[in-house]
Amino acid sequence: MAGHSPELREALFELLLRLGDDCLILGHRVSEWCGHAPMLEEDLALPNMGLDLIGQARSLYTYAGEVEGNGRTEDDLAYLRNDRQYRNLLLVERPNGDFAHTMLRQLYFAAFMEPYWRATCGSKDETLAGIAGKAVKEMAYHIRHAGQWVIRMGDGTQGSARRMKDAVEELGHYVDEMFGTDAVTDALAAAGIAPDPAALRPDWDRTIEMVFSEANLKQPQIAYPQRGGRDGLHGEDLGHLLAELQYMQRTYPGLNW
Repeated sequence: MAGHSPELREALFELLLRLGDDCLILGHRVSEWCGHAPMLEEDLALPNMGLDLIGQARSLYTYAGEVEGNGRTEDDLAYLRNDRQYRNLLLVERPNGDFAHTMLRQLYFAAFMEPYWRATCGSKDETLAGIAGKAVKEMAYHIRHAGQWVIRMGDGTQGSARRMKDAVEELGHYVDEMFGTDAVTDALAAAGIAPDPAALRPDWDRTIEMVFSEANLKQPQIAYPQRGGRDGLHGEDLGHLLAELQYMQRTYPGLNW
């Protein structure tokens, strides 16, 4: 962080919020399966993946508070912002739906974040590079785990294949937003702090194609992709999620254990 210009610090803060919000919201979504998964193994695996993501969110929010310099903590950033102040991808806030939707959503996100974190390991920002070094290993596992389920269901029974194809059709609308660029991503890429998201599309396509080829699935052609999450434009589902996530701090401000 030392040596960054005010403009670059502002862009870095925005990026850290985006990444932290992605991880927190998806981590919360995945944790909703605890006690409801279709088998005991997944009752353990899904919350653990959720904890991976929430752990990444904590690191990102903590660093965001340092970069901002206004004294806000990880808890302030997680619990004291409204939905319009969240910058997460629309993909991660989508309701879990059935098991096929959950696993495909996890695969889509992890297949993007694994190359993102891998590239960020070489960041000129040492703190961000350190966060990436741990996160990239977790995302590699998420790809393997979710990918196995996508294959298992896509190449399984008639019913499981139908559910997975339905998930592909629905979630396909939220893919392009991951690779969007703007002044924030351009500035950080030029400074060698974070990769250009658009440059990661070939890696993502390659991973998804490897899984889909075994799962007998095809990527859909999407005419009107959904965007807006990075600008704070979300569906009502995020509001419902935050009402649950932030309940204690909103009800008892300043609560600590």
